[in-house]
Amino acid sequence: MDNHWITTPVTADLLRGALDVERTEYGVLPHRLPARARAQCADPQLAMAEAQPSGVRLVFRTRATAVELDTLPTKRVYVGAPPRPDGVYDLIVDGRLAGQGSVTGGNTLTIDMSTGTAEQHSGPTGTLRFTGLPGTVKDVEIWLPHNETTELAALRTDAPIEPAVDSGRRVWLHHGSSISHGSDAVGPTTTWPALAASLGGVELINLGLGGSALLDPFTARTIRDTPADLISVKIGINLVNADLMRLRAFTPAVHGFLDTIREGHPTTPLLVVSPILCPIHEDTPGPSAPDFSNLSAGRLRFVAMGDPAERALGKLTLGVIRDELARIVEQRAAEDPNLHHLDGRDLYGEADFAELPLPDELHPDAATHRRIGERFAERAFDTHGAFTDHSDSSD
Repeated sequence: MDNHWITTPVTADLLRGALDVERTEYGVLPHRLPARARAQCADPQLAMAEAQPSGVRLVFRTRATAVELDTLPTKRVYVGAPPRPDGVYDLIVDGRLAGQGSVTGGNTLTIDMSTGTAEQHSGPTGTLRFTGLPGTVKDVEIWLPHNETTELAALRTDAPIEPAVDSGRRVWLHHGSSISHGSDAVGPTTTWPALAASLGGVELINLGLGGSALLDPFTARTIRDTPADLISVKIGINLVNADLMRLRAFTPAVHGFLDTIREGHPTTPLLVVSPILCPIHEDTPGPSAPDFSNLSAGRLRFVAMGDPAERALGKLTLGVIRDELARIVEQRAAEDPNLHHLDGRDLYGEADFAELPLPDELHPDAATHRRIGERFAERAFDTHGAFTDHSDSSD
């Protein structure tokens, strides 16, 4: 191309949705947990999840008609399974989707789910390119792949850029599991939290951490210390997946998690969301385990390994968790009028499962992400919702 390229360093003021930026050999790596939190857990699942930039986007103003972004992705390969598609980048111009792209090459992380081992191989950087943009001053957002670790090596444009001005929109911080992370959404702006944020007119910080919504104290402290106008926490499915704790530990852990958040956000609207419907774990405890019988055909399913009789011993199911979360919120709300509860089955319940079943028994597909996002926006952001904006209402 004949464009006269201007290279702009990728710095924190050009990024939204990231809570930390790590300098690497190739550029910068956005993180969704700060360094202190990362240092307190050696779990490779969490390390992989928090470095996948769900909800993270480059945001700037420019007259540029062409944009290039050099990145080093880390792509996952599962032994015995068909190749995964490349991660998707969404280009948003003045609030509207204007293009999509992917970056080939990069590092490869080969995961053997049968043994729990992983091996990484180095690869080259690649280039994402968008051309034909209008030459007027505009707000540009490049949403990074929600499920592909992405190091940002270089940003080039054919006109100068500057950080975007503060939109003035409220900041919504959401924490949850792989469903909130994005699971099987087709792109970064179509995860259910991104869709709900767009419908609600808010800025998103997505702390959906695949496999890692486990009531970790360092996650609660991260939420406590992060500026936000609205907060939601979706609790349950990973605790059952991992068979991590019993009811005796769950109840005080939830209280402690909420207490920590309230230390930094004493009056912020705080919405506790219980799990969406997941039939394999409604009444059967975990752990969950993959069924490899149809993996080579691209059909991975999960099964529940627990015994329903173990509920009497305090093992957690989604039904047990929903009842306890409702009770905890009702108890605390007597002294905390800004604490709210939402039953996850209002987002995705039995009728939804009949129409849009979970393909692998755990994770929603693209159509279900849209439904959950729309339902959440209706229940949280519309009139009488926990996140209803009363700033423009008259007395």
